[in-house]
Amino acid sequence: MSIETKNITVEKVKTSKIDQVDFDNLAFGSVFTDHMLVCTYKNGAWEIPKIVPYQPIVLDPSSKIFHYGQSIFEGMKAYKDKNDDVFLFRPLENFKRFNISADRMCIPQLPQEYFMDGLTTLLNLDKAFIPTKDGSSLYIRPFIFASGNGFHASPADEYKFIIACAPSGAYFSGKVKVLIEERYSRSANGGVGYAKTGGNYAGQFYPTQLAVKKGYNQVIWTDDTNHEFIEEAGAMNIFIRINDTLLTGPTSDRILDGITRKSILDIAKDQGIKTEVRKITVKEVVEAAKDGSLKEMFGAGTAAVISPISGFGYRDTDYELPELKNSFAQSLKKTITDIQYNKSEDKFGWRFKVEK
Repeated sequence: MSIETKNITVEKVKTSKIDQVDFDNLAFGSVFTDHMLVCTYKNGAWEIPKIVPYQPIVLDPSSKIFHYGQSIFEGMKAYKDKNDDVFLFRPLENFKRFNISADRMCIPQLPQEYFMDGLTTLLNLDKAFIPTKDGSSLYIRPFIFASGNGFHASPADEYKFIIACAPSGAYFSGKVKVLIEERYSRSANGGVGYAKTGGNYAGQFYPTQLAVKKGYNQVIWTDDTNHEFIEEAGAMNIFIRINDTLLTGPTSDRILDGITRKSILDIAKDQGIKTEVRKITVKEVVEAAKDGSLKEMFGAGTAAVISPISGFGYRDTDYELPELKNSFAQSLKKTITDIQYNKSEDKFGWRFKVEK
């Protein structure tokens, strides 16, 4: 069956697979909704998006995504409240960053209405897949990749924009122990570190696995020049609390402009927490750990919201962080998630209701 809505063609599945989803035991991003959005860039323009049953993608072996890595993506979530209403969190920020990434990877910009109308149509269609258990949500993955063919090293002439969704449980659980990396770098000045492109993450896997073999869960990335400054924690922005001041590094060519990061800074200011956005040296973090002034470290990103760090390793020495009853991490995460799940006032105007 096909219908027309907001100029978007919708082809519904014949039989839903929702009965196969165990909503009480959801892993992160491993089961998927009935439908996905697909949009093609061809002959110099984006065609009208279509929503189709979730299915494999057929590509020619010469498709440029396989050879030159032209791809970008975003990470978003949809939440359902007790009234069965659906909400997004700052989706236009994701859209803006999506096109910033597109520019850097020489991918044509996507029209806002295709992104937002396509997403809201898809969410209304697969609304039943949005879980309601505490900590769970519908993870949303918009992405674009080069589908044009050819072995010549140049931007593609065709692209695919897809949105796929996965009902998911919590991303992280338990304590996270990290290793400060001094050999490998996540990104470099003038590079693509600020873009959400697949290669940034692929390049992280090897040094992260080396850290895992040493007994750590993740890597803290440092600058590419002298490995002197703290930059990110795994695939997340990083915050460090020294005494009662919350520190995070400035965005740059190397550091992703995280939406959760920006939200934390605004909430901290509203709650009277002193913040500093500046370069953070490895030396000052190690010294703070030694003298007891290092109170907290945590990663911040869409998937986990906030992931507390229990300790870190540096030059064959491990440093444990104290367990605090009233941590900044707990307070900030609760404030954000209460807004996301429509449990509190949204004084910032971040909550976006998906209209039926």
